[in-house]
Amino acid sequence: MIDLYTAATPNGWKASVALEEMGLDYNVHSVNLMKGEQKTPEFLAMNPNGRIPVIVDREAGGHTVFESGAIMLYLAEKTGLFIPNTAVGRSQVTQWLMFQMGGIGPMMGQANVFYRYLEEKIPIAIDRYQNEVRRLFTVLDGHLAHREYLVDDYSIADMANWCWVRTYEWSGASIDGLDNLIRWKNSIEARPAARRGVEVPNKIDKEALIKGAKNVVTR
Repeated sequence: MIDLYTAATPNGWKASVALEEMGLDYNVHSVNLMKGEQKTPEFLAMNPNGRIPVIVDREAGGHTVFESGAIMLYLAEKTGLFIPNTAVGRSQVTQWLMFQMGGIGPMMGQANVFYRYLEEKIPIAIDRYQNEVRRLFTVLDGHLAHREYLVDDYSIADMANWCWVRTYEWSGASIDGLDNLIRWKNSIEARPAARRGVEVPNKIDKEALIKGAKNVVTR
């Protein structure tokens, strides 16, 4: 059994989408970011950086993994799913996973801050990050011109990038004219496991409230 500590963010969804796609049994622990639950001593003992998601693999002696990309790699290697079994294939998937972690995620995150959250609007900052998000989307679109997924078969790289790309409107970014990216995004949205994954933990919180539970629901 795996314990997942998460919240409804793109990085949080990366872990829950992977768990759903791989069909693993897991418990969801909803972390209230607004209340600072990710900064409590108990949480910092699992992730000193105070960020979600975190998993604890009870089957592996309580092995703890933080950082969403590291979680996806661990789960893929644990199950042998959604990652190639060759060094070259693994390298290709890892490159596109790192593309999301080093590019798509940080740039969309900054776009969110300046476009959505700050009361003072700074046009040069908004334009800078939205333009960079669009550039990165164009990279994905070009790469997907002659392939269904980022690396041959559907992989954790697709899951990771999709969890962020699907939120483009929140960043004030555009995908207009990026037909390959739109086709790819829609194909993943049609996957039942991916849709279930992005319902975590919102759906879990509602179920817990109805059942009168605390904040843990077994899946």
